[in-house]
Amino acid sequence: MSLQIKVCGMTDFNQVQSLAEMGIDFAGFIFYPPSSRYVAEKITAQEIELISRMEILRVGVFVDEPIENLFKVAERWKLDFVQLHGQESPGYCKQASKYCKVVKAFRVGNGDRLEELTLPYGEVDSFLFDTKAEAHGGTGLKFNWQQLSIPLTRPYFLSGGIGPEDVNMVLDFNIHADKLFAIDINSKFEREPGIKDLEKVERFKNQLKKISHE
Repeated sequence: MSLQIKVCGMTDFNQVQSLAEMGIDFAGFIFYPPSSRYVAEKITAQEIELISRMEILRVGVFVDEPIENLFKVAERWKLDFVQLHGQESPGYCKQASKYCKVVKAFRVGNGDRLEELTLPYGEVDSFLFDTKAEAHGGTGLKFNWQQLSIPLTRPYFLSGGIGPEDVNMVLDFNIHADKLFAIDINSKFEREPGIKDLEKVERFKNQLKKISHE
């Protein structure tokens, strides 16, 4: 099965529409105010309604958001998934999973024991592994993917500094990556924070799909 693609940090309606038209699987919207890609107020209610009809899944990214606010934003934005990128507890994730699908993000540093970190989060739908840094995502930095060579209980998104030049690296890793199902891209495909270089995105998508089918 071909790897799916999530483009995170979207802030522009027309670009979301372009992603849907080119066959991108997931669009990520960041609801964390300190982020330079914070999306609130950048896309109108009418545009939200139009996005909900597009052939693209909508992922809202949150960092330690009060659960009541999470539910309100998820309903207003008609989110298919919530991605929890902070210190959310297994209990929080279980509560959120009653409302919509949950992606629990883990920020990976050298020596982190991922099997132990992920084990309590059995209620979520999928994991996402990103690079541990001061910022929450969009750092442009990679971590050591070999740390994922462990038994994992959920399918996962691979994130953290993946760029247009990394197609072969991703596909080589995928050969032995049992639960990898999607690639998460962001800052390496931008003209500026929140504005993507759509030609780079489409080229990456086409190369990924073409080589994976050869």
